[in-house]
Amino acid sequence: MKSIALVAPKILEERMLPDPPDPGPGEVLVKLKTVGICGSDMHWYLEGGIGHSNATYPQVLGHEPAGEIIAVGKGVHSRSVGDRVSIEPSITCGHCEFCLRGQHNNCIQCVFLGSPQAWGLFREYAVVPEHNTDVVPKNLDWRQAALIEPVAVMVHILELTQIGIGDTVAVMGAGPIGMLCAAMARQCGAGKVYICDKVPHRLDLARQMGADMAVPVERMAEAVMDDTRGRGVDVVLDAAGAPSTMDLGIHLARPGATVMLIGIPSQKTFSIDLHTAFAKELRLQTLKRSNHKGAAAARLLEAGRIPDAFVTHVLPLNETPKGFDILAHYSDGVGKVLIDVQA
Repeated sequence: MKSIALVAPKILEERMLPDPPDPGPGEVLVKLKTVGICGSDMHWYLEGGIGHSNATYPQVLGHEPAGEIIAVGKGVHSRSVGDRVSIEPSITCGHCEFCLRGQHNNCIQCVFLGSPQAWGLFREYAVVPEHNTDVVPKNLDWRQAALIEPVAVMVHILELTQIGIGDTVAVMGAGPIGMLCAAMARQCGAGKVYICDKVPHRLDLARQMGADMAVPVERMAEAVMDDTRGRGVDVVLDAAGAPSTMDLGIHLARPGATVMLIGIPSQKTFSIDLHTAFAKELRLQTLKRSNHKGAAAARLLEAGRIPDAFVTHVLPLNETPKGFDILAHYSDGVGKVLIDVQA
């Protein structure tokens, strides 16, 4: 089968992989239709790693997939041939201490698709456990279905922090995850959603996704503090992952606020202004993946609660390198890029 593999930093090539095996007990074979390019894919592509993990070449990226089941293994009862599904990319054991607590994203046996552990989904077919699939609602097209995994990240955010009716929310970074943060904050009843970015066209997209005020990053502090009369915001969602935006979020947070760190830093080690965080008694919360929340994400999309205005490009599989290049240079008005595997 065809795939697109990362063969060196910033170099993606088409590679042939072995045809998928027949699904085993409890497994399904999925013909992939659409796969989103995630910000973490960009870290592998641009930097050759994420945090303390280095890429292993060739490495097939992609972990935001949707497709159609074309075969099922023995013992599969909840899925059938022809079902349209999204795929949860964390293959977890289900019986370790953390899985039993419902913290599947911290499974000690976890294998994550698209990492050096296992092929990602920029390929034509994948065999996955039945319980790693979620049914795509009938009213969603393949473009929307590929948003289930990133929206699941939003659902997990709300497992870890609360956005209340009337709260003020500041979002650092208007990439796809930042724009989804704005949309989710709006759905939670936030009274005002502020967002910043260094790329002007992303601010326009962020307004379409639910942000009330979208400003260049260098104007964010003044804009938010003026608008809140110096109080600061109730919740900060950092989707940029830069030490400078983390410090900005700490500065913008009111005393007792929550600062959630979502974006993945490029630096392996760095410092932030913890003294100000202590002085304000802030709650600093990190986030890891989506914790198997695809079904809830699908319901949100089915209900039309999450807009897809940030999807700007849908490219065929052989143009995956073009999609990565567009994202790397913030060119062509790019927001979210999806790959149409079967085009």
